[in-house]
Amino acid sequence: MTLHLFDTAARALREFVPLKPGEVGIYVCGATVQASPHIGHMRSVVAFDVLTRWLTRSGLRVTMIRNVTDIEDKILEKAKAAGEPWWAWAMTHEREFRDAYDALGVIRPSYEPRATGHITDMVELMQQLVERGHAYVSGDGDVYFDVRSFPEYGEFTHQRLEDLSPSDDGESAGKRDPHDFALWKASKPGEPATASWPTPFGRGRPGWHLECSAMADRYLGETFDIHGGGLDLRFPHHENEIAQSRAAGRGFARYWLHHGWVTQSGKKMSKSLGNSLLVSAILEQTDAVVLRYVLTAAHYRSMIEYSDDTLREGQATWERLSGFVARASERVGVPTSAEVAVAELPAPFVAAMDDDLNVPAALAVVHEHVRAGNTALAGADATETRSALLAVRAMLDVLGLDPGAMPWARSGAGGRASSALEVLISAELDARADARAARDFAAADAIRDRLAGAGVLVEDASDGARWSLASQAEGTT
Repeated sequence: MTLHLFDTAARALREFVPLKPGEVGIYVCGATVQASPHIGHMRSVVAFDVLTRWLTRSGLRVTMIRNVTDIEDKILEKAKAAGEPWWAWAMTHEREFRDAYDALGVIRPSYEPRATGHITDMVELMQQLVERGHAYVSGDGDVYFDVRSFPEYGEFTHQRLEDLSPSDDGESAGKRDPHDFALWKASKPGEPATASWPTPFGRGRPGWHLECSAMADRYLGETFDIHGGGLDLRFPHHENEIAQSRAAGRGFARYWLHHGWVTQSGKKMSKSLGNSLLVSAILEQTDAVVLRYVLTAAHYRSMIEYSDDTLREGQATWERLSGFVARASERVGVPTSAEVAVAELPAPFVAAMDDDLNVPAALAVVHEHVRAGNTALAGADATETRSALLAVRAMLDVLGLDPGAMPWARSGAGGRASSALEVLISAELDARADARAARDFAAADAIRDRLAGAGVLVEDASDGARWSLASQAEGTT
């Protein structure tokens, strides 16, 4: 089976055939860095991280572009309210987003362009649209896209123009149609001079939609493979991107992928609803890998209902997976990263991933191999144990969840600090074993309590004591 992806434009599964053999170009709408990242933002980067990993594992060279919107109405408003320069406000939150991505083990994109770094590209595109009769300058100096000049407007989301709500760009003198959307916003009284750039049509700043078309063209060319984002971006953002790009004569994206939302009590998580949860707050109580698992485990097109129970279930599942990898590695040795990277993936796992990235079905295959591996461990079958270990790690690597790889590895690849921790805890466990052998149970219990106080859980088994680090939630109770 070859890879099939659900193309939002076609509303159907389509076989994925790259524009250039062996290469894939992906553009994903990134964050508007107006505030700190919440869990809903992380759904997007994790979903497309899995796509990138699978395409790469399938032998394709991936160029991933994820933009940063660092100039926008809300950024200006919030920076002004905080008494900070808008660019400082944007950079502060851009760094918070990057820290959150890194914490969740997301592979950094090939390029992460900022809107403010591509004003020239935007102005060139805007001029092309004006020259072709698809855009015009209003009486206030704003530049608008004329939606009626593009007969296909609305086709992407299967809507008729007369049924659409007016654009949310506000009223402007000379705006021809309420559905026309802003390509460029003229400078307004009270706005900082640094938030505007010169154009043939006057000083101002870009509209939100213009930047993505310009940056996709800059890094991926006039036609590229995949454009991605959340379901909420289909209209008006992606509809507008298509209109302005194709009106300028560009082919634009060949496949459109949209991921589902993270919901809470059935509502999409967003700041406007007041029910967003900041990533920083979640990671104070939950291990990053557990949050990564929760965001990965659902199919990318489905909704994730977020709750404390969701995290507890994710914690339990992660402990089963990582626990098997730890026990098997102790018994048969730790596979090298090179072995994991080239290990043959089970056919059912490949079939699931090729079926529109069906991660739930892929994880079912992972759990089958964990069960088989545990059976092999119980039977002291080293060959089968190692086979299951290698398969489990290889599959989890595709999902960004390999317990034996950074950033999740406790030891080995974890560096000198993890190695030192291993030595110190092993010494404590040896002392505890000696105390138990001497029937000095008070001393043995004291060692166990001391380790527990440091966040180290000890589990006694028939072949000796094993240890693991407590989750952040356990460490705070």
